[in-house]
Amino acid sequence: MSLPSDALTNPVPARPTANPGNPPAEFLPPFNTLPDADGHVHGHGDGGSHGHDSLRTLDYAVIQQCMHCGFCLPTCPTYDATKKERNSPRGRIALMRAIADGQMDATKTFAEEMYFCLGCLACTTACPAGVDYAQLFETARATAEHAGVLQSPSRDWTRRLLLKGLFTRPRLLRALGRMLRIYQASGAQWLVRKLGLTKLLGSRLAKLEPQTPQVRAQFSHQLIQPVEKPADDQVKYRVGLLTGCVQDLVFSDINRDTADALLANGCEVHTPPVQACCGSLHGHNGEPGTARMLARRLLDTFDVFKLDAIITNAAGCGSHLKTYNRLLADDKQYAERAAEWSRKCKDINEFLVEIHFRAPTAAPAGIPVDQLTYHEACHLCHGQKITAQPRKILKSIPGLKLTELSESTWCCGSAGIYNIVQPEMSQQLLERKLKHIDKTGARTVATANPGCHLQIANGAAARGKALHIAHPVSLLAAAYRAE
Repeated sequence: MSLPSDALTNPVPARPTANPGNPPAEFLPPFNTLPDADGHVHGHGDGGSHGHDSLRTLDYAVIQQCMHCGFCLPTCPTYDATKKERNSPRGRIALMRAIADGQMDATKTFAEEMYFCLGCLACTTACPAGVDYAQLFETARATAEHAGVLQSPSRDWTRRLLLKGLFTRPRLLRALGRMLRIYQASGAQWLVRKLGLTKLLGSRLAKLEPQTPQVRAQFSHQLIQPVEKPADDQVKYRVGLLTGCVQDLVFSDINRDTADALLANGCEVHTPPVQACCGSLHGHNGEPGTARMLARRLLDTFDVFKLDAIITNAAGCGSHLKTYNRLLADDKQYAERAAEWSRKCKDINEFLVEIHFRAPTAAPAGIPVDQLTYHEACHLCHGQKITAQPRKILKSIPGLKLTELSESTWCCGSAGIYNIVQPEMSQQLLERKLKHIDKTGARTVATANPGCHLQIANGAAARGKALHIAHPVSLLAAAYRAE
């Protein structure tokens, strides 16, 4: 079926039907019987069905929730930049609904539009109807990937290598991390850059190469014991600590800071030394089967029923981790554990405020907290609706002066791997963010997501700006240590 001529500029009208449920069976795509990442085949309607991976099998009420009011438009960074309806949440939902209604098939144009979306979820904060755009966004990308309209040898190879290979094997990822660490610490990276050899990577990769993160000398399992107890042995809570994948290699120090802040507040911290990726990268990039596989692995790693909370310190991961109940709702073996997991999964800022964390009595040493601003990670403020808690932690730190950031909830352009696949729009958003940071006069920027941390740090460095980027929990831990 072809796309109606005005579908890219005007919302698709509601499908006339007496039954507001799912679309007719003739619109169901053939991939209801494709194997998932575990090799299991789930037919449509059976106990293990994952029909919600397709816009044509997703509960139609989710799509129908949008009432086309337009409140989302001024909050959407891509619509703000282009002023095109198709680049707005309302326009994208119109396209999704056209597919669900059988008015069009998933085309290359549709797929490109879904990947032009940041997935920042600012629209969900503005939406008065409570549209679950996160689920729509993920399902739309899964639909696009199954249709194969973006396939190319290089893209397929890259996705297979990264999504199905590297980010499903934590030991392999660590091995690569160690190699990269040697490359960076030995001076080889400096020499390659000095000699201009990065040009051999090709123009696109050469532009991305300066964004390569610095790998830490020690990873999380080398800094954090599997079980750690408070110094006074007074255990109030038992929590599991998620160390992440990129977070484990690049920000293992933040994981250590998170453990220290928990210990200082009476928590016994359980940190399995080898942890799978949470699957956020996969869920947001059209690989729901792999996302489910990784969710099961994490559920097998932690005994969620014996813990008071599962702690995450990465906003993008946390937003996804809290949806395991939905992700595995059809899995008879894991559904109960997934529901318990979602109930107990907490962002570190959220959890510390819930347990009435102890305010530190000293200022962090060597950190310019007297000139600080706070950038809100999209998947913390929009995805998890956590806004007050990080500020409460920051304001508890002696000597810290918080200057509010204009458009603090506006996306910085990192958005997972958006800065890699959509570099031009990402840079526009980064420039906008840095200009607002400049106006605050801040020397330190607090933010609670590794992608935002790297995006702002790289942007500042490229412009010769001296900015210290820190997670709120790192500042809290530093203050505790200074006591």
